[in-house]
Amino acid sequence: MTDHKRPPVIVGAGPAGIRAAQTLVQHGLRPIVLDEAPRAGGQIYRQPPAGFQRSKQSLYGFEASRAHALHQTFADLQKQLDYRPQTLVWNAQPGLIDILDGNTLSADSVEWQDIIVATGATDRVLPFPGWTTPGVYTLGGAQVALKFQGCAIGRRVVLAGTGPLLYLVAYQYARAGAQVMAVLDSSSLMDRIAALPVMLRMPSVLLKGMYYLGWLLAHGIPLHSHARLLRVEGGEQVDAVIWRRENMAAPDANPAPEYRLACDALGFGYTLRSETQLADLLGCRFAFDPLQRAHLPERDAAGRSSVAGVYLAGDGAGIMGADAAELAGERAALALLKDRGVKIAPAREQMLEQKLAGIAAFRKGLERAFPFPQRWAETTDDSVIICRCEQISAGDLRQAARTCGAQEMNRLKALTRIGMGRCQGRMCGAAATEILAQAAGVPLAQVGRLRGQAPLKPVPIGMHIAVAAKAAISPNVIAMQPVMSEELGEES
Repeated sequence: MTDHKRPPVIVGAGPAGIRAAQTLVQHGLRPIVLDEAPRAGGQIYRQPPAGFQRSKQSLYGFEASRAHALHQTFADLQKQLDYRPQTLVWNAQPGLIDILDGNTLSADSVEWQDIIVATGATDRVLPFPGWTTPGVYTLGGAQVALKFQGCAIGRRVVLAGTGPLLYLVAYQYARAGAQVMAVLDSSSLMDRIAALPVMLRMPSVLLKGMYYLGWLLAHGIPLHSHARLLRVEGGEQVDAVIWRRENMAAPDANPAPEYRLACDALGFGYTLRSETQLADLLGCRFAFDPLQRAHLPERDAAGRSSVAGVYLAGDGAGIMGADAAELAGERAALALLKDRGVKIAPAREQMLEQKLAGIAAFRKGLERAFPFPQRWAETTDDSVIICRCEQISAGDLRQAARTCGAQEMNRLKALTRIGMGRCQGRMCGAAATEILAQAAGVPLAQVGRLRGQAPLKPVPIGMHIAVAAKAAISPNVIAMQPVMSEELGEES
């Protein structure tokens, strides 16, 4: 097979990955689709295991028809794809990505000439006292439990944070029969009213959000705004959530009274953050996006990155939602085809880019409706654990900034080990950048980001042996590498 005919690779089988695969197949290509999940759909349209009894309507609500359409599209495509579910991409380099088959725990590599990165997003975690207590989940984790396993995270659940996902999960849990004790939103009704002029550009999406709010209120579920999580009470399990209503007009005034909500589980999250580590390892250039408070891989309107042959689509390149992910997946695939010399209809390209631009404008409205809690870093106590893998507190990070002069994330990492644990900074990175910027007194953009390192996600210890055998080197050498790198203050 010549390089020109090497099949394109798609990483991720969510909305972006599915539409990218469909587009490539329609133009006569047979792409390789790598996905961590056992079945296609991504997080938003995650499919339950075979034999699961709940209907798509109960699982996806308003999105049931769209979920069904995407699932059916991918099912129809499978004979024309090299589809590899339960496959983790854990490392990347020019022309080669390393993968782990989750079924066999066998390691392999895939050559690529063109690759579409559709890695999606995860919750943005902002820690608070007690967030590591058993029974505390991210909103995304709570949603996975419901969609994939058909169970709730608890019997009496509190949901907290901000963003559209907060109300969607509350609605899904209540509809499924869970007792939702309250929804604690750090944003306010006034925030959403201020965002209305922009959000009216997509009335159907706005109406769905209003329906969720109305349904929750009609069913007696308490919705609290300006809510700040103070702590979780409990030892081996969550017993209660303590919260306070912030006085936004006079934040330095005497604190408002505390409220106690008895519960046995908490789901929380402050909108989403893009999974950018693979794009980083592929060498893509990054730039700071003030709207999303993060460094994101650069891309043009078609999804081309700064690296030839690397295309970016979906929430992994910037949070835009499922509708935009589908459009971006198709647009990136068309760019790939065009770069291979395939003739593409300009009208289709223009239509996709116009729709994506419209959603981008709506996205600004969402950020106004559900703003980041600006005083989170300032009000987070020194004792709060930021990195649960390495047990690093906010005070540890502040001390490194103040006594060692750390003003950049990778310097902070070398001094404190932040981001060196199992999650590779995926959970703690966003919070750590906020703490560092606040402690150093510099803009968030200036502190940079944790550089991506392999493995991108935790891999079984047994994989070291598989990799060693494949590379015909001693397993002991591979087993020693993490220790050696940690001694040098680098990420293992």
